[in-house]
Formats: sequence, C-alpha cells, structure tokens
Amino acid sequence: MRGKTKFIPAPKPTHFKVTEEVELMTFLLSKMGGMSRNSVKSLLAHRQVMVNTTIITLYNYKLKPNDLVVVNSSRGNIELTHPKLRIIFEDADLIIVEKKEGLLTVSTGDNDETTAFSILRNHVKKSSPNNRIYSVHRLDRETSGVLMFAKSREVQLALQEHWHNVVTRRVYVALVEGKMEKEQDTIVTWLSENEKSLKIHSSDSDNGGQQAVTHYRCVKSNDNFSLLEIELETGRKNQIRVHMERIGHPIVGDKKYGAGSSPIDRLGLHARVLAFYHPITLEIVSFETPVPRNFLSIFH
Repeated sequence: MRGKTKFIPAPKPTHFKVTEEVELMTFLLSKMGGMSRNSVKSLLAHRQVMVNTTIITLYNYKLKPNDLVVVNSSRGNIELTHPKLRIIFEDADLIIVEKKEGLLTVSTGDNDETTAFSILRNHVKKSSPNNRIYSVHRLDRETSGVLMFAKSREVQLALQEHWHNVVTRRVYVALVEGKMEKEQDTIVTWLSENEKSLKIHSSDSDNGGQQAVTHYRCVKSNDNFSLLEIELETGRKNQIRVHMERIGHPIVGDKKYGAGSSPIDRLGLHARVLAFYHPITLEIVSFETPVPRNFLSIFH
C-alpha cells in the first residue's frame, strides 16, 4: 500500500521587531543565526527582505525603533530585469537605479524609444495600474550611473525645488584624454547654450551665463589617458564635458566636446555616487556604483 503524499507547507516569513537604530546588514547578521555577510547580501539582492511592507535591497539602510523587518523564504516576485537598467534601491517614495550608457533618461520627442522612464513606468504598474513614477534629474544618453526617480508628484517637486540643498554629494568618474598637468583642481566658468548648435559654451568671465563649479582629482593616469574623480558643486547641462574640453582634456568618445579618441567605444563618463536627504525621512542616504571595468582596463 502506497503511503500518502505529504504536502509540506511553504516556510512562513520570519518577522523581527527593531528596538534600536541600526543598519539593516548589522541587524540581519545578529538575527539570522550565524548567516554570513554574503548570504545576507544574497537575501537583499533577491528582494527577500521587507521593512514596514517595502522591499529593501540596501545593506546599510537605517532601521529605526519599532520598524518591522520581514525575511521571506522565496525571492521577491517583482524584480526588474533589463540589460540597460538595474534597481539599486526602492521604497514607497523613491526608485534609485543604475543606468547603462546608450539609454535616454526620458523621451526627447514623440517617438516610442525605450527610456529609463518608460522601463520604470512599466515596472511599477506591474504591482498596481495606479502606480506612477516621476523624473527628478537626468543623465545624458551616453553617460551611465546613478539616477533617481520619485513615486509621487509631491516628492518629485520637493526634490527638484530644493535640489541644491537636498543633494549633499554628486561624484562622477571620467576617463579623459592626456596626462593631467595638475593632480587636482577646481574649474570655475560661466556656461551658455548656443540655440542653433545646442552646444554649451564656456567663458572665464561672467557673460550672463550660469556659473559652473567642478572639482576634480586624478586617480590614475598614463601617457595617453587619465581617470578623474569629479565632484560637482553646481549641476549645469553638459558641465563636466564642457569643463574637460576647456582644460584641454576632453572626455574620451566625446566628439561634440573635442575628443579625438574613443578607446572604450562609449563616452567615458559615469555618475558613481549620489547622496541626498531623503525627502520623507530627512536622513542622508548615499548610493554608489562601481567604476565601469573598461574605464580601468585602459591602465592595465
């Protein structure tokens, strides 16, 4: 006589109540019975951890007393998989992504071209047709890196209207032509746009344009190229590209602004770090992405 088939119920989610301020990684390591850091990172990457009903993937997310942390046994069922866009962080108010080069942030016309905005709009609608996203800032099509979107019009406006006070750090890496004469420097010019060519022009004196301030530090260099870490004090259109041309070290692949080479078959500009005051919690949050490998391969 055959034995009866046993149906094993799916493991129930594990719930933890937070009693003190602590980073999510530290909290999970203390609660998950000897689990390694890599195992905890895997839980986060597979969207198995929720804080107060929101999936959290950021290991240094700040927990507060009375937060409820839920660890699910199965992977999160709504996960964005797109070759040009990766979600770094998502909560009830924001989505932070890493955009690859070649993808527009938002549409520039009436065409149906896929953009970061359209990919995310379709993503959030999978959870509910009423969900929306709103563009907060932009990266050029050929620039990769950290990009932020809001989930409500109110959050979008709060971020845009107070952008210079909200954002505490914007760090880029740029692969530029030539060996730098100075290890570090600050570039200050005034920028204005030519309405016909749509090219930004730079002036050393105030010509009625917008003042632009760029700080740079040389990280690596050889006889032909330099890798710079660039911190923006102002965020003008094409600011880094214009300033690099201005000092005689255009960004590789940037024909519009003086480049004569394209050794990595893309624009050598990547938005690596974005730190800002969260519009709801008012805490500083920081998001980082790695330097693209082909930027570094030039120096091997």
